[in-house]
Amino acid sequence: MAHVLFNCFALLTIAGAVGVVANKNTVNAAMCFLLSLVGLAGLFVQLDAYLLAFVLLLVYAGAVVALFLFIIMLLDTQGRQKWDFSKLAVFTSLVAFGLLLAGLGTFVKRGQLEAPNPNAAGGVGAALKPYAYQLFTTYLLPVEVMGFLLLVAMLGVIVLSRKAGAGEDAP
Repeated sequence: MAHVLFNCFALLTIAGAVGVVANKNTVNAAMCFLLSLVGLAGLFVQLDAYLLAFVLLLVYAGAVVALFLFIIMLLDTQGRQKWDFSKLAVFTSLVAFGLLLAGLGTFVKRGQLEAPNPNAAGGVGAALKPYAYQLFTTYLLPVEVMGFLLLVAMLGVIVLSRKAGAGEDAP
């Protein structure tokens, strides 16, 4: 049963990620991103990482996707009607595809990861004290930096989406 659930959640995650990339409509792409995050949270639940699944749904699915949708609607973006294939876009796509093939080749060459022994350790997401200790000691600076970057991004969106007033020049 666990393999069936894993395959369903993995398929949901991959289908959502492909939908994000392939969708021309930005609102539909954001909804596919939400679908991909839900599949990823399901995979975390299968790993007994309940806290990570909850935080993923609360922070990313709840706040970040809502912020994306707010930004999309605030900027009133329209999807492109045709694909632009510039030389730079083709080059970067080929480099990304080459890196993907190199990663897959390395994975196939080294073999698969060993499955952990379920009897050796307790539930990973059972205790919150180690997470809190690591968050407020070791990872305090990265969390603060990410919060600052999100604040700067939000201010940038507000500045970019501001309509030209009576005394300002239109962009």
